[in-house]
Amino acid sequence: MLVSLLMLAAGFALLIKGADYLIEGSVAIAKNLGISELLIGLTIVAIGTSAPELAVSVQAAFKGSDIALGNVLGSNIANIGLILGITAILTPLGVNKTTMSYEIPFVIIITIASSALILGNNGLHRSDGIVLITFFLIYMMYVFTMAKRDRSITDIVEVEGKRDVEILEKSPVLAWVATIGGTAAVILGGNFVVDGGSSIAQIFGVSDMLIGTTIVAIGTSLPELVTTISAGRKNRSDLAIGNVVGSNIFNLLLVLGISATISPITAQRSLAAEIIFASLLAIVLPLLLLRKKKLDRPRGALLLIIYASFLVSSIFRG
Repeated sequence: MLVSLLMLAAGFALLIKGADYLIEGSVAIAKNLGISELLIGLTIVAIGTSAPELAVSVQAAFKGSDIALGNVLGSNIANIGLILGITAILTPLGVNKTTMSYEIPFVIIITIASSALILGNNGLHRSDGIVLITFFLIYMMYVFTMAKRDRSITDIVEVEGKRDVEILEKSPVLAWVATIGGTAAVILGGNFVVDGGSSIAQIFGVSDMLIGTTIVAIGTSLPELVTTISAGRKNRSDLAIGNVVGSNIFNLLLVLGISATISPITAQRSLAAEIIFASLLAIVLPLLLLRKKKLDRPRGALLLIIYASFLVSSIFRG
């Protein structure tokens, strides 16, 4: 038990720090190559904050564990319910018109679409993974279209560690070392989390799905939690909400898409409750923002209550 807990803790530490170095090194390399900060923020930084989920889910897919499904669904639920809930209570958040008009509706659509695929097969086949990756490519086309319109998102780079990026920019070798080292740490951390989480599940006689939707999901969402709270405290409300929305898009399309393409994923139990909560939060978020275009403390508290209900439901279902 102690070894499993230590493995889980070490895995989370490697995931979080590895993602930091991966993002900072990649941003520095991209800048040295003359790539715009807009594309850096919408691609490299967005993928970097989802690197823990990707690493855990891919490792789980190789090992035939349904932690991959639990991790993504649990992370998306935690991103909206837990992370936005906590951030809104600390600092009320506003949202811009573009996010309300495009990104949030897109999250609702892909949440419902991916849920239909999962429920239809009690998991995901390789063909489903290909469908999700196709949707991801469509999203990236949208990203590049937005880039051409010069939508400013330079604050994303600042929140993720502008000072460290500037240091790495001056030393291309260090930038590559940080990127490669961060990638290795994320991969190794993902392996530790899957093995540690699976061992704990076996010890307590619960499913990998429960561990994936709770402990693993919260752990892999820590980069988003830190980034979102930091953005909120610096009055960058658009970034705070945009970070969560972008992460959920990458989790559903890229993370699940790659995982299912590598190896078909079959759930050990019904995923109806997880899908209901994921869909509920995706729909509730724009409703809470509809009138005031703001996520204030009472609305943040409501999101936390929904997330707490999800945790209680997960524990009872095992």
